[in-house]
Amino acid sequence: MSTKKLSEWYATAICGNDITSSCLYVSALAIVAAGQYAWVALLMVAVVLFLFRKIYGEVVGALPLNGGAYNVLLNTTTKSNASVAACLTILSYMATAVISSSEAMHYLHHILPYFNVNIATFVLLLIFLGLTILGISESAVVALVIFIFHLATMGLLIGTCFFFVWQHGFSILIDNFHLPARNGSILTAIFFGFSAAMLGISGFESSSNFVEEQERGVFAKTLRNMWIAVSVLNPLIAFLVICIIPISAVESHQNSFLSYIGTLTGGKWLATIISINAVSVLSGAVLTSFVGVNGLIKRMTLDRILPNYFLKENKRGSTYRILILFFLLCLSVLLVTRGQLAPLAAVYALSFLTVMASFALGNILLKLRRSRLPRPEYAKPGIVLLAFAAIIIALYGTIMTKPQYLVTFLQYFIPSVLIILAMLMRKDIIHFIVNLMQSLSKNYKKYTLTRQRSLYRSLKKLYEQDFVFFSKGDDIATLNKVMMYLHENEVTNKIKIVTVLHEAQQPDPKFLADFDTLDRAYPEVDMEYVTLLGEFTPELVEELSHKWGIPKNFMFISSPGEKFSYRVDELGGVRLIL
Repeated sequence: MSTKKLSEWYATAICGNDITSSCLYVSALAIVAAGQYAWVALLMVAVVLFLFRKIYGEVVGALPLNGGAYNVLLNTTTKSNASVAACLTILSYMATAVISSSEAMHYLHHILPYFNVNIATFVLLLIFLGLTILGISESAVVALVIFIFHLATMGLLIGTCFFFVWQHGFSILIDNFHLPARNGSILTAIFFGFSAAMLGISGFESSSNFVEEQERGVFAKTLRNMWIAVSVLNPLIAFLVICIIPISAVESHQNSFLSYIGTLTGGKWLATIISINAVSVLSGAVLTSFVGVNGLIKRMTLDRILPNYFLKENKRGSTYRILILFFLLCLSVLLVTRGQLAPLAAVYALSFLTVMASFALGNILLKLRRSRLPRPEYAKPGIVLLAFAAIIIALYGTIMTKPQYLVTFLQYFIPSVLIILAMLMRKDIIHFIVNLMQSLSKNYKKYTLTRQRSLYRSLKKLYEQDFVFFSKGDDIATLNKVMMYLHENEVTNKIKIVTVLHEAQQPDPKFLADFDTLDRAYPEVDMEYVTLLGEFTPELVEELSHKWGIPKNFMFISSPGEKFSYRVDELGGVRLIL
């Protein structure tokens, strides 16, 4: 079932709620770390984000498929490397969903202190599970309402702050700037402030995880809109705060920081509006997590990393099993931590920053290994390296601030990677289990034979999955790269090499000779050469996908050429691997 594509503001709202909700806490974090120079650190973050606009624009423009960092690494390295990036992204989304929902309920608890925060967090996660199961278009409407209300509330707060400064002057600002720099020097203060402030751009990667649900050309606009929002809101609010209150008062009001500033500048009515806004926009960040992780896990399932069980759709076109799985994962995290979210904050910081670093690394690999792919934007190598270095600095600063963050992060990260790697190596694992059963004593022979037959059926099912490669008559070196890709990344040993010919056209004899050579070189692979008459179009891909029962993510084309110059997104999931 086809679903309606998202326009600019709907797509911006879904990812924008996550990144712009950072202004509720990032100003306080940056001021605690950098003192009076927090606004400088936040401006530096805005510059780094500007660099990443080009990096994301190039990567997703060249490979416009869901998956974000996973997608680019899948197309430039191996599935195992890409799966590590996927684990990081999923962890980031889990942490975002639980932290945002819990913080939203804490804000609500300040207004209505009559309920249990953990139970309310569970209910909020359940509500957004229901919304996303209803469909992405319906949830996007909710996101847009939240986004507009949030920007309006922040505009109102900034206006009252300016009025407060106009009435009271700059005496507090001058006093704050006379204080000694945090951590011994201005540079050190800005360094730690920059590391803390990088959390203010968490969510920037979200748009790339549901790019297939966006209208053509919308992705680049979502990056621009998010960059403008955080570049204005975060540094400006931090500067105004330094004009309004002594730096020493910031740390004691971190939990509901902007509500406290609203009380000072506008009164209790403004603090109440800010608290209501915090509840709504943090809830929007929960929605972003559900939508983003849905696109990512769906993509991983189409790539046969996860079982096809997760691809089942409801009448509205939603992959509800993925959404339910993510909800259960979030719920398990909430139960394990019992609402104590400090460990999740560690996972959130390190996983998000590592995902950003993976994207920069993927951009470099894309330039080196996929240089012929058409792309609407191009990030200069110097820009990519500068952005990558900035992320590494932020990671180093985060770990230096609290070294235990790294241990906590690894406690979550290592099990998730092991599970994904087990899925990737399931063929080898099944073979090992079969060999183990064969070595058992004769007393268990009847039991082991039954289990062996079941495992052999599973292996046969894996091996019989087809892999399709569209070729316009590539040479043997190119075809050999395809076979190497199949051997290194896929479980199957069946491949169809397809050439689309015009009516008067005949297959190239040299190509047929190369095909026979490869067939002898890879005896374990079931190779089939298929010729079709007609034009290579998205409609042809759709027809073959249904006819052969092969997901379009498992249909590949050779490098762009005269006959195969179609963009990836126009082919509805077909990818280029060479």
